This record gives sequence, structure tokens and C-alpha cells, in this order.
Amino acid sequence: MISVVIATRDRAPLLEATLKAICEQDSPGCPFEVVVVDNGSVDSTATVVAEAARRSSVPVTYLTEEKSGKSHALNTAIGHARGDLLALTDDDVLPSRGWLAAFARAFSETGADYAAGRILPLWEAPPPRWMTPSLHGVLAIPDGGTHRLTLKGTQDQVMPIGANMAIRRPVLESIGGWNPELGKLKDTLRTGEDHEFALRLVAAGFKGVYEPKASVLHRVPADRLRLAYFARWCYGNGQMEAGLEDGYPSSNRYLLSIPRYLWRRVANDLLSILAGLVTVNPRRLTSGTMRIAWFAGYLKGRWNRPHEPTVAARAAIISRTLR
Repeated sequence: MISVVIATRDRAPLLEATLKAICEQDSPGCPFEVVVVDNGSVDSTATVVAEAARRSSVPVTYLTEEKSGKSHALNTAIGHARGDLLALTDDDVLPSRGWLAAFARAFSETGADYAAGRILPLWEAPPPRWMTPSLHGVLAIPDGGTHRLTLKGTQDQVMPIGANMAIRRPVLESIGGWNPELGKLKDTLRTGEDHEFALRLVAAGFKGVYEPKASVLHRVPADRLRLAYFARWCYGNGQMEAGLEDGYPSSNRYLLSIPRYLWRRVANDLLSILAGLVTVNPRRLTSGTMRIAWFAGYLKGRWNRPHEPTVAARAAIISRTLR
């Protein structure tokens, strides 16, 4: 069985469309269910899920999680899901009709431990002139392309994220669930739960596959297409990644507690910003500026970091959330 897992909060109209797309999936060759965990909604989310369950022949389960945070919600859902294969998506995503079938084929044909699917944007407004593919990660719409790829490490061009990924249950149980110290909270841009989860997958030696036919559309709200939103997100993401550096080193060479390669990269970014100003190139100027915002957050995170528990201790804490 495949369990489709969705964490949601106050997005009833969007969730309704997501559930409709999932319940109308082509057969993946085995039974599947949908598990929705409500993380504190005050809108009509419960009614939307109940109506989807009434109309669909696919089992739809509604759960609640009082602890605020997407990671808490996901861990609760996983604890109740019955599938040997777990497929994750978000409440603002529209999976293609063959989404689950493509994931099932990818696991069968490759023997992969986890999989990432293709994510395409569903723009609510035309993207601004300064938008580039290098900034798509801010909006959780990184397109990995049209060819199947093997995923082996942190340098892969694709990383699994919660909008479109799948994982075998034994693999998830071996590394633990999502870190409750990371992940989305209401009224914040906190990130990192997917990134840290992917780092644990790689550190444990598991192999993945990118399957482009397991495609989804991810809604991009118009109010996120602002420079201020991108700058805040990049700064916060830099802080988050700085907090992961001790547990998952990206280098063995440091200068002032910062990996040396990042100092070289920031020098290139400053040159890119200058070139963007001289040539009046908003795409180049914006890309460089956002990378500088990320680096500023990384600096703060590294230079003001509190004492962190060891990776092993943190993993043990996360693992207990699934029991």
C-alpha cells in the first residue's frame, strides 16, 4: 500500500483541489490511502476532508496535531499511515494524474530507497523580470528536468522536498522523522526540515532517484513574488544551514568558522552584483543580491550559534517521534 501524506493549516480551498487530484489518480498497481493532518486550522479544513472522504473510493483519514509546526504534523501523519511506501505532498500542490503510478514504477525499476518528483510552477501572477531559475528554490519549485536521475549525495542537482517526494517506510524508520526544531511555523518563513532530512538520508548511505514523470504543479502566490519576501527567506535559510554545518560539514577547510569556498563564492557574488548594476541586468543583480542575503544569514548563524546537541542525540530525539 501507498500512503499519501499531507500536512495542512487554513488552506481549505487549496486542499480541496489537492485532494481531488489525488483521489482521481491512475492506479499505481496497489491500494493507496490519503492521510491529512490538520495543524491547527480554524477554517473549513475538517469539512473539506470529510467531503473528500465521502465522495472518494480511496480511504481518506483526517488527523489533528496540536503542536504547531509542519514537522510535528508530518511525524503524526507518518505514525498513523499504513503504507509501505510513503508519498508526501503539500496542500497547495496539484499532482498529475499519473503521479503515484510513476513513483511506484521508479521504485520497482530502480530499487531506490527514496524518490523526488518533478515540481513545476503554477503562477498566480506573471513572474517578475528579475526572476531566474536559480531563485526557484525559494518558492519550492526547483525543476529537476525531464530525465530520470540517480541521487547519491548532497551535490546532486535534485534534493527531495516535501512538496513531491516518496520514501520506503523502513528507510524512514531507520533515520527518524522530521526534525521538530525545523520546518514551517505559522506567520514565519522558517525552513530546513526537508534539507536536514535529506542530509540524514545521504549520511545513512541511502540512494534515491529523481523521477520526472511523478510531476506536480506547485502554486506560487502572487504575494511571494516580492524582493522583500525573497530577501527574508534567503537570510533565514542561511541561518538554518549554518546551524547544520557542525553536524553535516560541507567542507574541511574553514576561515573564521566559515567554509572557505563560501568566501570565494561571496566575492564572485559581489562582482556579479556590480556587473548587474553596470549592465542594468535585473536578473543578475537580484540573483547576486539574494545570495549575499543568504550569506549574511549564514554568518549570523555561524557566529552567534548556541550550543547544539550532537547529531546522534538529535537523531535519537527525532526517531522517538515515530514510536
